[in-house]
Amino acid sequence: MTKPTYIKPSDTELQARLTPEQYRVTQHEGTERAFTGEYWDTTEDGLYVDVVSGEPLFSSRDKYDAGCGWPSFTRPLRPLSENTDTKLGYPRTEVRSQAADSHLGHVFPDGPREHGGLRYCINSAALRFIPANQLAQEGYGEYQTLFE
Repeated sequence: MTKPTYIKPSDTELQARLTPEQYRVTQHEGTERAFTGEYWDTTEDGLYVDVVSGEPLFSSRDKYDAGCGWPSFTRPLRPLSENTDTKLGYPRTEVRSQAADSHLGHVFPDGPREHGGLRYCINSAALRFIPANQLAQEGYGEYQTLFE
């Protein structure tokens, strides 16, 4: 079985396929308003993937309610790119997907201590959710064991 490759589509394709909010967030380092994103309060088992490339990013088993209004996770499924972001006048650690270089959100050191102390604060607009019972048919069957 060949390992899936995740690629970034052309800008023209992204503009046609993504909503304006998804495009703004992932391609122009945007941030959706707190408590407005599609997944901030989702509790269903499943996988969160990059809306741009489909690259697997987070498991719902690592998601928790941080009270901040954005989906929050204790860890990613695979390494993310990190950059220093000073847009608000102070340094924050921005996280981006590896394959498509999509802006996802930020990571903060105020997460649950029992899970490593990190809080990956991610924009819903950067994600696509795949319910656990649809992983195989969506091509993510290798992740099914996370939910058994």
